[in-house]
Amino acid sequence: MKKLRLIGGVGPESTIPYYKGIVYGVQQKVGKPYFPNLTIESLSTFEVIRMSSAGNLDGLTAYLLQGFRNLVAAGAEVGAMACNTGHLVFEALQKEVPIPLISIVETAKKEAQKQGYQKIGLIGTQATMEEDFFKAPFRKAGIDVVVPQPSERTFIADHIEKELELGIVKEDTAQEVLAITSRLAQDQQIEAIVLGCTELPMIFTGRQAAVPVLDTMQLHIQTLVSAIMED
Repeated sequence: MKKLRLIGGVGPESTIPYYKGIVYGVQQKVGKPYFPNLTIESLSTFEVIRMSSAGNLDGLTAYLLQGFRNLVAAGAEVGAMACNTGHLVFEALQKEVPIPLISIVETAKKEAQKQGYQKIGLIGTQATMEEDFFKAPFRKAGIDVVVPQPSERTFIADHIEKELELGIVKEDTAQEVLAITSRLAQDQQIEAIVLGCTELPMIFTGRQAAVPVLDTMQLHIQTLVSAIMED
């Protein structure tokens, strides 16, 4: 069984379900009362959002890299980030970190391929929607990725930072995000919506979306559980 070490805190509202999903997921596979050894390096979501929005890739890389170095020192055999936005610098991190890192973007892409999707919508932070790091792997797999209009992107990004990251879910915000998803389904004929922020499930849980939802957090958790179970 491998030792997973996780960059969390980005933000805490998703780190908690990551933790519970991983430890109980491993317990279920083991088939008896058991919890795996798990270390979480808690970083600030607001630093990640600030640097990614400003295009400060060197600063973002350095910030996340120090976190991974701490995890390696704690005995990590495999690592991951409980954050979509941080994957903006995933390749740079993997070059510097001496353990395999499990990508949330690759995990989501593989699920989209498995489902046979050819066109999906993507919502998340400003960087996730506007930069190419999330879209490129999908394009290479022959899957078209569309994002909301500029004003809609601003709305989603602002409400992630000012509400969801603080554990706040307002019904009017939730309904507007669902309406944006519906407009993408109607105007762009998307087949599914990718929740490219690990806090977005707070909006979609218990509410009906116009198209199937790819929850990157839950998909990532399942992949991480499988990685832990490897000999």
